[in-house]
Amino acid sequence: MSKKKLLITNIVLFAILFLAISVNKDYLRPTFSHQLPGMTITGCLPNFIAAFIISLMLLNALMIKLSKYRHLLLYLIPALVFTLLAFEEFVPLWGASSHFDIYDIIASCIGAILSPLAYKLIHKN
Repeated sequence: MSKKKLLITNIVLFAILFLAISVNKDYLRPTFSHQLPGMTITGCLPNFIAAFIISLMLLNALMIKLSKYRHLLLYLIPALVFTLLAFEEFVPLWGASSHFDIYDIIASCIGAILSPLAYKLIHKN
């Protein structure tokens, strides 16, 4: 993948991240906040989206530069993203989490697990 294609891909992923979290905050959460399953899902959706897309962005950038460690990076990067997001649940770092929620940690874990699978599907040779 060329540098230009990589940059465009990561810009698109960042736009999807921002758009998905905004749609969740402005439309989905107000619509489903009166129902327990909807409230739980829309509450933890940003964590899932963040873990999934941030992992993909980092994988896109680092897999090319560090192709020698390709297999290790495929699983290490999502694990590090998950660890950071889970730690942020316990100790709010940048104000994204105002209280502890186990569902946020579960959603981050699922997003981090699915990102290597998505990366493999996207970059199938």
